Amino acid sequence: MRLRFAAVILTALSILAAGPVDGGETIVLASTTSVENSGLLAHILPEFTSKTGIFARVLAQGTGQALATAARGDADLVLVHDPEAEQQFIAEGHGAERRQIAWNDFIVVGPRADPAHIAEGQNAVAAFTAIAKAGAPFVSRGDKSGTDALEHRLWRAAEIDPAKTGGGSWYRDIGGGMGAALNTAAATGAYTLSDRGTWLSFGNKRDLTVLVQGDPRLLNRYDVILLDPKKHPEAKQEPARRLADWLSSPDGQAAIGAYEVNGEQLFHPSAAAPR
Repeated sequence: MRLRFAAVILTALSILAAGPVDGGETIVLASTTSVENSGLLAHILPEFTSKTGIFARVLAQGTGQALATAARGDADLVLVHDPEAEQQFIAEGHGAERRQIAWNDFIVVGPRADPAHIAEGQNAVAAFTAIAKAGAPFVSRGDKSGTDALEHRLWRAAEIDPAKTGGGSWYRDIGGGMGAALNTAAATGAYTLSDRGTWLSFGNKRDLTVLVQGDPRLLNRYDVILLDPKKHPEAKQEPARRLADWLSSPDGQAAIGAYEVNGEQLFHPSAAAPR
């Protein structure tokens, strides 16, 4: 609960600290935390603002919370990474148009000692099975984010209910963001599932290392969704569309692809060839 409260306070303070460009318009972008925590949005949005005069206030939340925020009418568009939740959002009439703008991947990280012996694997389900069998510490975000949703899909594929078999022992649900999960894993020598963008930009790795990667099930797609004007007449449709258009334009795609941390590209533009 403390982590959730702190996340809400930090988000509110970030919005209050931000301000619109003089004479320009302000829109609210409900976004997954990974594109914010990785530094991508701070890197690319100023270019959009300089070209259009439109300022995007970022409300960084887990994907589930971001979609719920938009469904309540408290955002003008969303940028998220959970295809199943996005499809439900659209089926309920909230979203009118979805475009994939980028991808990267998820990775399983954990201590170098690797008590579950999953290192250099490319099968995430097998890795989760080994972690449960070993009773090795695992940190779950538990925040209804896209990362959290994928984690639970992997547990289901492994036919394991970690809350039942490991709740209170090896499985820890923190109800927090990716940074909080990585900090907890680093402090306790635990495994966790992370998006690569946040991992590469994360400073407190301590003894954590990437142990499993390359599984096709770990592909991480990012989509921008415009709201349906019939259900959400309050949304600022025209400036929101201009941001969606820019993100999928050659200029926006180039800005996404150019963002690097320590010489490593965090996101791969994919508007022209969705994955």
